[in-house]
Amino acid sequence: MLQSGSIVVSDISENWQRISVPLNELNGIGNWTDLQEFRVTIDSRRPGPPHGAVLIDDIALVKTGHAGPSAGDPVIPHRKRAWEQLIGDPKVVRRQIHQRLTGWPTRAVVAEPLPRDDRDFLWRVARDTWTGLRSLTDSEHSLPLDTVTFDQESVEADRAHIGDYTNVTNIGVYLMAIVAAVELEFISPEEAEASVDKTLSTLESLETFNGFFYNYYDTTSLERTSNFVSSIDSAWLTAGLMVARSAFPRFRARLTTLINQMDFGWLYDDVEQLLSHGFYVNLGGHSEYHYGLVYTEARLASLIAIGKGDIPEEHWYRLARTLPPDNTWQSQQPVSRDFKRVADIEFAGGYYESGFYQYVPSWGGSMFEALMPTLVVDEQAHAPQSLGINNRRHTELQRRYALETLGYPVWGMSPSSSVNGGYGEFGVAALGSLGYQAGVVTPHASALALTVEPKAAIANLRRLAERYPIYGEFGFYDAVEPLTGRVAYKYLALDQSMIFIAAANHLKNGVIQKHFAADPIAAKVLPLIGKERFFD
Repeated sequence: MLQSGSIVVSDISENWQRISVPLNELNGIGNWTDLQEFRVTIDSRRPGPPHGAVLIDDIALVKTGHAGPSAGDPVIPHRKRAWEQLIGDPKVVRRQIHQRLTGWPTRAVVAEPLPRDDRDFLWRVARDTWTGLRSLTDSEHSLPLDTVTFDQESVEADRAHIGDYTNVTNIGVYLMAIVAAVELEFISPEEAEASVDKTLSTLESLETFNGFFYNYYDTTSLERTSNFVSSIDSAWLTAGLMVARSAFPRFRARLTTLINQMDFGWLYDDVEQLLSHGFYVNLGGHSEYHYGLVYTEARLASLIAIGKGDIPEEHWYRLARTLPPDNTWQSQQPVSRDFKRVADIEFAGGYYESGFYQYVPSWGGSMFEALMPTLVVDEQAHAPQSLGINNRRHTELQRRYALETLGYPVWGMSPSSSVNGGYGEFGVAALGSLGYQAGVVTPHASALALTVEPKAAIANLRRLAERYPIYGEFGFYDAVEPLTGRVAYKYLALDQSMIFIAAANHLKNGVIQKHFAADPIAAKVLPLIGKERFFD
């Protein structure tokens, strides 16, 4: 295994000085126990040709005997642990967590046929999925639980794993889901406002750092369970707050306070002109990695940060359309990687090719990266000659690869649950710069495609429900292995929310996209994405 990490050393003067670099703070390295070789390189972070010199007199590796913090350090929720120890019996703990939920399924798989009419079918999927989202939510704190895993085709609570923790993206898309539910008339405006009020009260009580929320919290004790502040997850939370601000004027002041306290300039690297992956609070430093590709789910973070005025508009053009040819590890070499100019800003373009198709690649070639931002941004309308056309081509190539190359009867690969347990990153390698490997098919990939290929997406969802035991009382389970028919009997809050919001957008003429576009942050930045033509 090869791992790399880095640390930034600043304020180097003309005088001799001692510089200490704690190895545990190299946050890209997660495990030092199998170290066989250690290489050190020193690079300038400043772009352009190097000038000047640094003289290094001595290098010493010193074992201090103090391990210190590291990026992989767990955060122990002490109140939660004390509660569990007080109860003593893990089964009783699980039952009490189960009792905090709003609901629970009574059967694992729906036996009766689903509606034949496409629109009726999608309404049914939306209603069942919303029932699940509302049910698998902590009733006291109004936070969605991240994961519920069933023991094969049994919904017996004592055999299920109930993951009573949540991520801030889950909270953001849950707020959007509440808006979608009231727009679809699944709940009344009064019910929606009561839910939003409770979720906001919980958010206002959570521990934060520099105005940002930590990446994970325990939904029972509300303790943070992460040392990391994530820029992309914070952006999805902000997007949910923006949608709610547009939909519920009663909460505008509270929502605005939460939005404004997250200043993305703190997560912006003004040397690289990119957003950092995030910040390790226990290390007191940013991640060594950046979100550098325009065609990933992180483009939403860029748009929100620009729209808020936290980072400059030029950042949008510093996101790579394609990587330089000297990145020889990428899945293919870019074509026409020429310099382009938009609004007096010069940047490198280019694209990949597959057959007759030209497309700007994502990182892994998954539907999640390609289409998740379309839950809130109507890229087909606002960026028809860049992101919009790229969305169509990624969807078409995903479909053709699964059906024609792999011989799958269904399509749609994206990060999701594995049928063997755990979670994996799946995609079409040729569609990504790095490229994930093929694997299971996940229903949320089809749902995301509703914005670009609605007929094909609905037909694929129907085929999934008819061929496999994947449709339960709370809608689609998370994934299926197409050639064996094995199902991952899990409900993930994020994936279910993507299905529900995408369905609501299709059934109600882009209702969540319109709420997002109506927010002043989005109104300021959305014209930006229409200025570029990817394939000129």
